[in-house]
Amino acid sequence: MRLEAGDGAQFIECLPSMYQTVAANKQDLVAVIPALWEGRQGHQKLKVILAYLCPSFFKCREKEKVTASSENFHVSENDENMDRGNWSKKSDYLLSMVGYAVGLGNVWRFPYLTYTNGGGAFLIPYAIMLALAGLPLFFLECSLGQFASLGPVSVWRILPLFQGVGITMVLISIFVTIYYNVIIAYSLYYLFASFQSVLPWANCSSWADNNCSRSPIAIGCNVSTGAGEMFMNISWVNINNLTCLNGSEVFQPGQLPSEQYWDKVTLQRSSGMDETGGIVWYLALCLLLAWLIVGAALFKGIKSSGKVVYFTALFPYVVLLILLIRGATLEGASKGISYYIGAQSNFTKLREAEVWKDAATQIFYSLSVAWGGLVALSSYNKFNNNCYSDAIVVCLTNCLTSVFAGFAIFSILGHMAHISGKEVSQVVKSGFDLAFIAYPEALAQLPGGPFWSILFFFMLLTLGLDSQFASIETITTTIQDLFPKAMKRMRVPITLGCCLILFLFGLVCVTQAGIYWVHLIDHFCAGWGILIVAILEIAGIIWIYGGNRFIEDIEMMIGAKRWIFWLWWRTCWFVITPILLSAILVWSLVKFHRPKYADIPYPNWGVALGWCMIIFCIVWIPITAIIKIVQAEGNILQRIIICCRPASNWGPYLEKHRGERYKDMAEPAKETDHEIPTISGSRKPE
Repeated sequence: MRLEAGDGAQFIECLPSMYQTVAANKQDLVAVIPALWEGRQGHQKLKVILAYLCPSFFKCREKEKVTASSENFHVSENDENMDRGNWSKKSDYLLSMVGYAVGLGNVWRFPYLTYTNGGGAFLIPYAIMLALAGLPLFFLECSLGQFASLGPVSVWRILPLFQGVGITMVLISIFVTIYYNVIIAYSLYYLFASFQSVLPWANCSSWADNNCSRSPIAIGCNVSTGAGEMFMNISWVNINNLTCLNGSEVFQPGQLPSEQYWDKVTLQRSSGMDETGGIVWYLALCLLLAWLIVGAALFKGIKSSGKVVYFTALFPYVVLLILLIRGATLEGASKGISYYIGAQSNFTKLREAEVWKDAATQIFYSLSVAWGGLVALSSYNKFNNNCYSDAIVVCLTNCLTSVFAGFAIFSILGHMAHISGKEVSQVVKSGFDLAFIAYPEALAQLPGGPFWSILFFFMLLTLGLDSQFASIETITTTIQDLFPKAMKRMRVPITLGCCLILFLFGLVCVTQAGIYWVHLIDHFCAGWGILIVAILEIAGIIWIYGGNRFIEDIEMMIGAKRWIFWLWWRTCWFVITPILLSAILVWSLVKFHRPKYADIPYPNWGVALGWCMIIFCIVWIPITAIIKIVQAEGNILQRIIICCRPASNWGPYLEKHRGERYKDMAEPAKETDHEIPTISGSRKPE
């Protein structure tokens, strides 16, 4: 047991009165008890004496320790921040960040973008956009969360006027978690369906219609009749036992068994968003299982999720390596890789603005910046953690994973194109079509198809889960910052309650029209709303709070750096990154198109609902700004100026880290969140 500095006074109070009168100077005893306790000599003797004099003191201390550990089990004795807790190990944090950044898009979107935008040539704009837009934002968010030890909403004590930006981050994350776990449910369903001797989508079974075929389907041909040569429907030809004239058949592409299995069995897809249909019960059960997994992994916060990610973050690399080795041994694999990054690379594509826009968009969304998760995860770091090196490592790992995944995907697709007699361009898909149609189709044609299918969908499951862990942690971190006492007492019920509510919201996505809802939320909420947040975030911190001031904050954590070190970051933060993000936003708005899925357009009410969702997320930015201005004092200009200053409780969470710059800072846990400074800008007294 360890005595703290204030324990001497507590011990004195519990001494019997006869011993208190003996003590000539209680203050001397108060000061000496902890010092003696820490000493090497006389340690055991002192312990016996103290236990004899005041046994109730030790009972009280042990009781407090047990109570603290039971209420605050997300905090360990080795943590620096005993209010919020810290990562148990640096590797817990890094793997959580890698798992959050590396998601489904690295597997099902990046390889397709690379192929369509010039192959290997696409890596040039991709790397440039990483340096100019992705990495600067990533480093900024990691530094912001670590410095204040606060989540994406409370961290805006740095600039109260922009607190709505943090609220928007969390709301968008909530919408995304609803449909993202539905994708995990799809992966679970395919994983369970793969435990069969023959994959169910390997052949056209009872669920298939006449269009199910891996080869083109004849729809008509020329036949000889008494009236001469005529073109007739193939069904009429077969009924009348006639024979098509050589070379006269007209074909149409058939639907792959995997495509019909996806539409007719997995989704039971309706004709459109207007036809909701019933809940697909097995998808609902898979969705429930997905939420149970997430809840179980997060019931102790980062202390439990930080251990789970050792598997969920690393296992996908094992599977990708296995798939790459297997794919490389297949006939036609070299042709697929050539289309991906090789002889088929087209460097003339670099002249097209669309290629650079796709590179910037992919790097932006791939790194998960502006979602709030990076701030939330980094807020549990110890204050002097080197967030700079962390940002470099995670960003490079994310990008290299995308490139590596492309080799595993295209080697298998190249083999599929080879055995079907098609060009690679005819079998390449993106998004859902790649994950649940093209790749399962290719795996079904491999020897031991069920084994490879189990590996692939288990990889998708783990890729999705660790991204989902971070998204839910963003929500619970926000709750913890706003209601710390409630989270200490009720972390498990609150976490499971969040999972239950989000599961109920997600049930609409597992109806027969569920895929239309998933695509709708993805199209609107995961689109340009995030770009608005990112632009306001970097503008608020760098232009209003002050880029040089923020750099001084970072140097308090990682140590002072020479001016040349910050030259690149200043150039990106002040000029290049905001311009790039603004250009992408304008481009996205100009190129906006009504969403559709499988060439089925969305109804007007569906599009209106999509706009309502994203407006609901971003409307809190002006609403919160107005509230802050109203709460401030002075005329309108003074109020705006006040709200553009940091709150009185902005700064390092722990007093020992504040130094001279933040010596007058109000205690974060004692002050009202987002306290508005006075007109003079002075901080409130502690």
